[in-house]
Amino acid sequence: MCKYAGFITKGCLKTYSIDKNGDEHVFQIAIEGWWVSDMYSHLTGEPATFTIEALEECELLILDLEARETIFKQIPNYERFHRILLERNYLATQRRVNSMLSSSAEERYLAFINKYPQIVQRVPQLVIASYLGIAPESLSRIRKHLSK
Repeated sequence: MCKYAGFITKGCLKTYSIDKNGDEHVFQIAIEGWWVSDMYSHLTGEPATFTIEALEECELLILDLEARETIFKQIPNYERFHRILLERNYLATQRRVNSMLSSSAEERYLAFINKYPQIVQRVPQLVIASYLGIAPESLSRIRKHLSK
């Protein structure tokens, strides 16, 4: 069970799952200023389905549900701030799912490097390929094509 949510103050992490064939599927790449957690497990108490792994040396502030609720009661503006973050996360997830369903691999890669240029140089291409739902070989071909 995921007991904590972490706020990243330093470093880069990935959140991923492993399918029945042993293939890794990256759900999130997170850097400084972002929250990381298996939120479903964290909020429901059910077993975690994601693994969170550091890609760089990291420092995180961690928060359990009890502490979060205490902060919400003591600082009402923080609860509003947290709601806005969750709404933005939901919208970003919805955009990502739509992109996975309706955009080509090259379009997804170009959108990723335009939206997250600070991540591209910090994360192995294999991780980016998995995040984009692209075979590593396809990402190599896309990068070669774009470099021409």
